[in-house]
Amino acid sequence: MSSLMSADGGVPDARCTLCGKSAVGPCARCRALVCADCCELTEGGVKTFALCTTCVERGGASMKAAWRDLLGRLTVIILALLAVAAALVLLRK
Repeated sequence: MSSLMSADGGVPDARCTLCGKSAVGPCARCRALVCADCCELTEGGVKTFALCTTCVERGGASMKAAWRDLLGRLTVIILALLAVAAALVLLRK
């Protein structure tokens, strides 16, 4: 028994959530599978990302909002950890 799958009877192709064609990958924002016709390439720092047309219509073709959201969440987590550390220091005194 071979560990390789045959090309004709394997897993069905992933389909685009917007049009139903064969998908090429996920959207960088919503992670929905999209085909090449239903995505738009955008620069996000050093890399190039593919965004589905739905996300482009909602928030534009920029990844700035996603990076800003990530940095905001990290800031909240760091501030919460600092508050816990300050409370522990005050309780020991």
